[in-house]
Amino acid sequence: MTSLKKYDLSGEVIGEVVLEEGLVSTEAVSAQMTKDYILAIRRNKRQWSANTKGRSEIQATGKKPFAQKGTGNARQGCIVVSQYRGGAVVFGPKPKFNQRVRINKKERRKVIASLLSEKILASSVCVLSVSGMDLPKTRTAAHLLKTLGMDSRVLLLGKHYAKEEDSASRVQCRLFAQSMRNIPSTEFLPALSVSGYDLMKSNKIIVMDDAIDDLMAILRRVV
Repeated sequence: MTSLKKYDLSGEVIGEVVLEEGLVSTEAVSAQMTKDYILAIRRNKRQWSANTKGRSEIQATGKKPFAQKGTGNARQGCIVVSQYRGGAVVFGPKPKFNQRVRINKKERRKVIASLLSEKILASSVCVLSVSGMDLPKTRTAAHLLKTLGMDSRVLLLGKHYAKEEDSASRVQCRLFAQSMRNIPSTEFLPALSVSGYDLMKSNKIIVMDDAIDDLMAILRRVV
């Protein structure tokens, strides 16, 4: 049975969360599938909006910059050529067709579950209880990370609440997320919105105690 340690805000172990048997597994995903998924995410981040102007697109006078003969300079036909300031760009980028890479839904679910399983098996995932937090305090979050030995690339996963929902758990989760806002190399995301790229680039993962069900759903590959 695989379990996750559960901590309080002071960094003390207050229990553990036992995961279902066979839920944590990396066997269904190959290294090539993971690579293709990560490359697809990185490529889809590009905007493909770079645009430069050619000679025919620049509005300028058609007059020669100086006389063709008698000056001793090389002849110039216009001022929109590339060697002049504000002139055209030679072989510059143009907006391309849709370059978006499609990611298969089943593959995406498997890769995310596999990457999360790797973090769990490496003891890089823990559960945090933020009960009793009434104010956002960076000092509290920094002390917790120092106590747990999390110095860089920490990912905090919380529960995805509806906008109209205003429970005590949501308030405490938001307060702790605000406490981590000024700490470098930390990031907060709803658990159901996490991608494989977010999991791969993080060293440690903290799961809020109210997001355990969302964590289980990811491991079951249903989201």
